[in-house]
Amino acid sequence: MSPETGKILIIAGVILLLGGIMVYFFHDKLHWIGHLPGDIRIEKENFKFYFPISTMILFSILASFVIWLIKKIF
Repeated sequence: MSPETGKILIIAGVILLLGGIMVYFFHDKLHWIGHLPGDIRIEKENFKFYFPISTMILFSILASFVIWLIKKIF
């Protein structure tokens, strides 16, 4: 393994840690995640289907921004 791999693993760990801390302390403020307009939800008597399209697009944009920011810094 190279030193670059170690840096990537450390950065990934810090991002996961910060995300976990945010969810732990602000879980009551994040109830809108998964309930955005555009998220598909079908509930019937014996069947539930949930596909969070808008939420996935939002997280993808956020992840792309974070990756771009990390590349700019390093």
